[in-house]
Amino acid sequence: LGLSGPPGAGKSTFIECFGKMLTERKHKVSVLAVDPSSSTSGGSLLGDKTRMTELARDMNAYIRPSPTSGTLGGVTRTTNEAILLCEGGGYDVVLVETVGVGQSEFAVADMVDMFILLLPPAGGDELQGIKRGIIEMADLVAINKADGDLVVPARRIQAEYVSAMKLLRKRSKVWRPKV
Repeated sequence: LGLSGPPGAGKSTFIECFGKMLTERKHKVSVLAVDPSSSTSGGSLLGDKTRMTELARDMNAYIRPSPTSGTLGGVTRTTNEAILLCEGGGYDVVLVETVGVGQSEFAVADMVDMFILLLPPAGGDELQGIKRGIIEMADLVAINKADGDLVVPARRIQAEYVSAMKLLRKRSKVWRPKV
């Protein structure tokens, strides 16, 4: 599964919760977390693993943070090969967390079986879904952080994305993207 979304959408939190659910069901889970590299120093924080503390301690999970090192598209130059290595290593679920992305970073969509776009309920221009790009590639759009005071905005953005996705060309004859 490829997971993408803007910074602050809750990608790492979602992956930790989902990953723990999978390991409790006896799956072996690999997480390939991609972090942006500085254009100045070339360095990267590689902090996603620190936000998944419980999953990082799980013996049935493997978390590998990697820097983009200047590669565009939200992934690294070797993400596809890393996915294959994880599968060969016996991990039956591989989750690829891209860098916090905008409209054009969706290279992971061609590397995975399902591409999930996580969105916060109050992230600004809710009609971004009408634009071509990342939303066009999503197999599933999940409105995250949809609790408390954000339930109403989450339902509103869900309805807007459902409407917007009806305007997009279908990528598959059998699968209709869900929101």
